[in-house]
Amino acid sequence: MNTILRKQFLAHVGQTSPEPMMIEVARAEGVFFYTPEGKRYYDLVAGVSVSNVGHANPRVVEAVQRQAADYMHIMVYGEMIERPQVRYAARIAELLPGELSSIYFVNSGAEAIEGALKLAKRYTHRTELVSMRRAYHGSTQGAMSLMGEPEGEEWKGAFRPLLPDVRAIDFNDFDQLRLITRRTACVVVEPVQGEAGVRTPAPGWLEALRRRCDEVGALLVFDEIQTGMGRTGEMFAMCKYGVTPDIVCLAKAFGGGMPLGAFVSRHEIMDTLQSNPVLGHITTFGGHPVCCAAGLAALNYLLDHHVVEQVEAKGALYERLLEDHPAVREIRRSGLLLAVELGSSERLYRIMELFKEAGIMSDWFLFCDTAFRISPPLTVSEEEVRDSARLIRECLDRL
Repeated sequence: MNTILRKQFLAHVGQTSPEPMMIEVARAEGVFFYTPEGKRYYDLVAGVSVSNVGHANPRVVEAVQRQAADYMHIMVYGEMIERPQVRYAARIAELLPGELSSIYFVNSGAEAIEGALKLAKRYTHRTELVSMRRAYHGSTQGAMSLMGEPEGEEWKGAFRPLLPDVRAIDFNDFDQLRLITRRTACVVVEPVQGEAGVRTPAPGWLEALRRRCDEVGALLVFDEIQTGMGRTGEMFAMCKYGVTPDIVCLAKAFGGGMPLGAFVSRHEIMDTLQSNPVLGHITTFGGHPVCCAAGLAALNYLLDHHVVEQVEAKGALYERLLEDHPAVREIRRSGLLLAVELGSSERLYRIMELFKEAGIMSDWFLFCDTAFRISPPLTVSEEEVRDSARLIRECLDRL
């Protein structure tokens, strides 16, 4: 590694932890990234479910270059008619179920959550927000407030006071749905809990949640920031599990590798941001034309190459290749989002070191430090699945 660059990284780039990975990236292509020395890494994180169409996808690169040459930022969001933004919004509206047809573009997943919370409070004229324990929706003030207690206190306690009137219930707990009342503005939930270590919904629970929200007039908000854009084997997890929310938040792979997010609702709800007050929600860079061009190109690639239809088989193959290893306690999975359970944090930390040596990029989960993540680009080939699983097994052998 370039020692000068390493020192500058630590001296001038704000850090998120005392021990960053410290891998210098020279280039990336497909499911791999490479160091300046030429060491190759399997990217089994995909930027935490961002690079669904693979690194340096030619369709996305071309779209970014072409749009950057035409124009970049012109005016704050919502004033000008910009072709990439309009075309992408129209295409997403075609694919979403129900009346989810009004797309408000922002820059990130956390911003999408913030916008959804404001929208729910504005539409319902209520204040209570209900979230799930072991849920992560972002690190901004409102999104962080949704981290359910007691687990979330480790991450948010130092930043109090946060939003008031927030209640957390247990994911998949039918009895606790009664805690959603006529005071509740919205319930925010991931259809598949990501940072809890890939927890899928119990049969009938999302349907029961939908019914309870309807009974008391609360809005149901799906956080599909990780699960959207094909990760679970359907374009959106709501389609896989057959429940349509009132608002859905999108980001990560939504931008095709560029920073882009959105919250989406039906017009009856979204239009309340237009008045009383006017400019109820504004953003300078939301829906940036270059980012929208990248996102649309990535979406079209997924559709044109039938990538999403292959996701379930690839995820199942990973599961079959790893589940019989004696070090593996359990594999939890939805499509190509997998948590491989090792049973202890000590084993997890050790496997992370072994992965780094072997040329594998993986990660753990905020609320599950006993399992490692497998969420590669959806374009990963069967050969690459088998080869990366072989390397994983070799590392597991050394635990």
